[in-house]
Amino acid sequence: MKKNVKKIVLAYSGGLDTSAILRWLIDNYNAEVIAFTADLGQGEELEPLHEKARKTGASKIYIEDAKEEFVRDFVFPALKANLVYEGTYLLGTSIARPLIAKKQIEVARRENADAVAHGATGKGNDQVRFELTYFAFEPQITVIAPWREWTFKSRTDLITYSRDCGIPITVTEEKPYSSDRNLFHISYEGGILEDPWNPPPADMFLLTVAPERAPDKSTFIEVEFEKGVPIAVDGKRLGPVELLTSLNEIAGKNGIGRVDMVENRFVGMKSRGVYETPGGTILHVAHRALESITLDREIMHLRDSLVPRYAELVYYGFWFAPETELMRKIVDETQQSVSGVVRLKLYKGNCTVAGRKSPRSLYHPDFATFERETVYNQADAEGFIRLNALRLRIRAMLGK
Repeated sequence: MKKNVKKIVLAYSGGLDTSAILRWLIDNYNAEVIAFTADLGQGEELEPLHEKARKTGASKIYIEDAKEEFVRDFVFPALKANLVYEGTYLLGTSIARPLIAKKQIEVARRENADAVAHGATGKGNDQVRFELTYFAFEPQITVIAPWREWTFKSRTDLITYSRDCGIPITVTEEKPYSSDRNLFHISYEGGILEDPWNPPPADMFLLTVAPERAPDKSTFIEVEFEKGVPIAVDGKRLGPVELLTSLNEIAGKNGIGRVDMVENRFVGMKSRGVYETPGGTILHVAHRALESITLDREIMHLRDSLVPRYAELVYYGFWFAPETELMRKIVDETQQSVSGVVRLKLYKGNCTVAGRKSPRSLYHPDFATFERETVYNQADAEGFIRLNALRLRIRAMLGK
């Protein structure tokens, strides 16, 4: 059923979907449409948006710089928790959508808009991520999701519609995969990538060189953390955006951060996604290495048991849900001792730990050494083992 609205704020990227949606909203709702774009590090992609949105029919366009907030309040908390979905995906799109939706609601309030709209399809995860966030901040907001309303069946239909309306587009039938970029990663899906047997096109990647084309000499870097948050690279203290930008460049040159996976979407189907997360991969490896010497064993194991559930909540779109907020508080508490420096070796797509040190380290050579020492009586291990073996011995005796 068509909603009775007069002013709509559209989450606008300037790509095929949202360009077609902008025009479609004007034609089908006879409403004023305001385009909103959150600058999360898309770079040169943002330059033509003002002119393109106006030409497509937007009454105005907001482009808000949210890079600092994105890295500080979304990327770093995810890295502090070691969030990885299904063992592979560092959640670059999943953590961006809640921030975009939050900022979009702020614009809707400022403009006294009746509704918000997005370009997510009815098959994907993003529709859930956008709308859960909308309702978390504005419970009564009207949401328009054109992919769930219009008669278009494919992106090929949108290409035809856009050409008929005179909307400039960059996607073609010959190269129809879509991409989404922010400061943390780029994701690619659709088109040729829908067949999981097909390798990604070699010219598709934007942030990383192919590992075989990376330098033949290893690159060593040091990353410093304070309470789980990265604060410096090679001894130089950097702000969140500058730090991630720097690591993206270093990792990209060394071919680090490519992922090709088939993941389980929230709605129930499997989907093939290809990702580039160069700097984030370095930070993930470094953070885990530092935790290995600074976290108590039981705290680490308990936290690790929560990570798959936490990652799933973020992937599904529950960033602003109470259970996710609780998870963040738990993780923050575990990070109080996670301060120190990690040295990493980067070589042709590989990121390996070359050293770690911390003033809060729980690792002591006096305890771990195989040489002569006086702090640990190895004979004590016999009783420890026999106590742990008691139930196994009883089971075996009963079996006989």
